[in-house]
Amino acid sequence: MKLYRLYRIQRLPISIDEAWDFFSRPENLRAITPPWLDFQITSAVPERMHAGTIISYTVRPLLRVPVQWITEITHVQEPTFFVDEQRFGPYKLWHHQHTFRAIDGGVEMEDLVHYMLPFGPLGRLAHGVQVRPLLEEIFDYRYDVLEQRFGVWEPSEALVPA
Repeated sequence: MKLYRLYRIQRLPISIDEAWDFFSRPENLRAITPPWLDFQITSAVPERMHAGTIISYTVRPLLRVPVQWITEITHVQEPTFFVDEQRFGPYKLWHHQHTFRAIDGGVEMEDLVHYMLPFGPLGRLAHGVQVRPLLEEIFDYRYDVLEQRFGVWEPSEALVPA
């Protein structure tokens, strides 16, 4: 059984409060998910997430076959941190930490995902061939969408070496 890790960091020219406002609204998940996944929330969701929020949705990651996924928001520390964990879905384990930190001229966001796949050796094979490339593509898409929506962060002149 192998534990995998995906780490991403992104800086945006918005305040930590603006970032929190966007990411704490479950309906914004669709905006940052590639359209080809056909992401659909299938449960009622609150306007803003809180610890204990359950979100049910479907995605179509492979051959347009719908996959049911249920996550729970397990930890929330507004406006700096939240965790979503899979309760039912395609992974044996899915633990996704979202961290927000105010920086000069914007916000720095970190995604740290720990995940495990079912099916032993077949899962390990699928990881290299299908799962990891798919996750990279999804997070690349998210990065691009967020830059288009909020702009590109530029370090202030005080931070740029002479």
